[in-house]
Amino acid sequence: MATPANNFALLLDLAKEGSSEKRRELLRQITDVFLSDPPERTDRESMLFDEIIGAVAADLETQVRVELAKKVAVSNVPVHRTARRLAMDVIEVARPVIENSKSLSEADLLEVIKVKSQDHMLAVTKRPDIGENVSSALVAKGEDRVVVSLLENRTAKIDRETYQRVAERAEVSPVLHAPFVRNAQVPLDLLNNVYLKVEHDLRREIMRKFHGVSPAELEAALEASRNHLSSAYGALPDDFQIAKDQITALEKRAALAPPVLVQLLRENKRTAFLLAFAKLVDVEFELGRRLVDTSDIDALAMLCRGAGFERGLFVTLCITIINDGSGLSKAEKYGQLYEQVPVAAAQRALRFWKVRAKGGAGAKAA
Repeated sequence: MATPANNFALLLDLAKEGSSEKRRELLRQITDVFLSDPPERTDRESMLFDEIIGAVAADLETQVRVELAKKVAVSNVPVHRTARRLAMDVIEVARPVIENSKSLSEADLLEVIKVKSQDHMLAVTKRPDIGENVSSALVAKGEDRVVVSLLENRTAKIDRETYQRVAERAEVSPVLHAPFVRNAQVPLDLLNNVYLKVEHDLRREIMRKFHGVSPAELEAALEASRNHLSSAYGALPDDFQIAKDQITALEKRAALAPPVLVQLLRENKRTAFLLAFAKLVDVEFELGRRLVDTSDIDALAMLCRGAGFERGLFVTLCITIINDGSGLSKAEKYGQLYEQVPVAAAQRALRFWKVRAKGGAGAKAA
């Protein structure tokens, strides 16, 4: 191995050399010595290397800096100054260091997120040691592609508050739906909050997660849901009070049962139907109205299944609600869809919606 004096001489030659080819060769020799982590290397040599390379790196050609960055990225030698400088470089140079270098601290990563580009943030999401502070900063400043990559990093630590912000973004950003639902650490109540926004296959995945949780996990999630209630309510229909009186009368006669729903729909008593439906499945009026207005058959199946409705009643409700002339031909499809909803999972998911109903203004109005 070369002596420290010879190594230092190589570093000085690199600092003074003007030829790009000679610079590259000198850099190769120096990095082969210092970044290979030999047992003979001293702390003083490492510090010397870090100080001089860190100082001259900015004057090296881009391709030479790229080669240096690749070696620094995989080295166990503590070269914080050099790694930090390279991480703040153009993305071609910065990417390997940001993604892999152990010499970067959390403070360095937060500074990269604060001052550098979205591509630099994307590189941060690839690291195996992302902590909660870094995740929070990435969600706060990163574009959707950055957040997607963060969610797909199975080792990233993400706190509840950050997941909450992602859930709110997912309300208007479909690109976040799949990675959010498929992230194994997302709190159950937040999954429930995006249920109505995601597509059919992702809803099935949410149902499977509800099916697999323990009673203790479910109760913890329900408590979190109680503490993070968030609902928006529209204006009530003009006939709301009349319809409410009608449903109250049915309740007094013990006549409010699932078959009444079909009768109310066929009599074109839509508000009364919505009130009765909300009471029978135990959710707020506004939620039921939104699902019916959008003909959200998947969500209606989950509610009806959780409430124990008969398959035939659900099919009849679907045909009557959609009323597009093709209902009868789709009856079997509706029935199959209903059977595919796991009862236990639907009941567990419904408990979240009941919590929201009991905590919302719409439930009080009903």
